Amino acid sequence: MAAGEGQRLRPLTELLPKALCPVGNVALLDRALTRINGLGLSGPSQVAVNAAYLAEQVVTHVGDRAHLSVEPDGPLGTSGGLGRLRGWIDGRGALIGNADAYLADPQREPGKDIAALLEGWTGETVRMLTRPLPPGTTGGFSGHRFAGFSLVPWRYLRDLTDEPSDLVRTVWRPAEAADELELVTYDGVYIDTGTPADYLTANLHAAAGLTDPTATLTGRAAESVIGAGAEVHGSVTRCVIWPGATVHEGESLRDAVRAGPDLTVPA
Repeated sequence: MAAGEGQRLRPLTELLPKALCPVGNVALLDRALTRINGLGLSGPSQVAVNAAYLAEQVVTHVGDRAHLSVEPDGPLGTSGGLGRLRGWIDGRGALIGNADAYLADPQREPGKDIAALLEGWTGETVRMLTRPLPPGTTGGFSGHRFAGFSLVPWRYLRDLTDEPSDLVRTVWRPAEAADELELVTYDGVYIDTGTPADYLTANLHAAAGLTDPTATLTGRAAESVIGAGAEVHGSVTRCVIWPGATVHEGESLRDAVRAGPDLTVPA
């Protein structure tokens, strides 16, 4: 699912759709596709990507790696997006992932880290990858929160429409009420990258100290991620410097994201 506007990440997402925002110098969408490929799923017959906001960027980025479903009138939500893909799904169950979910398990490669979601599945229940709720928080599903991936049988998908809606309303809560929702705990780190602070946290978890070999670094960088073609002539600490961005001489950035020549988003 790569259609969202990423409103909480603005103004960064005025330049890129959230699915293409880099984490550790790798687009979030590419991380999701790598995880799916790790399960043996690849190509337009097995993998689909939806796009709406800045859709042309997503379409160009994906190319022929997946079937593309463009929502021309704006994002339809997770349920509406799947409803629009119903003809492509065509009787199959679907593994549904959010492109903006950052997952990392030091013990398992991408794909193998979520394989438990598929193991032993009968094709009848809804499964959800989850993490325990943080202490002091409420909501979620039986003390757990969604961690980016869900497995849904065709009988739950076949009646979805392309009207704007989300899976919480059309699939997850109905399955929970029918005692057909299975929660599978993810053993690694899960971060919803929706806010600048969480986006920075995901980057630093993925690759703090990474400088792309094509970047120019004449200043000082500490615990930061510096993208391809970026120029850092000032000082950055715990920052994400997007590809092609510039930190000018005399500038000092901390806990921030820099894009372009002068866009700074505090995190």
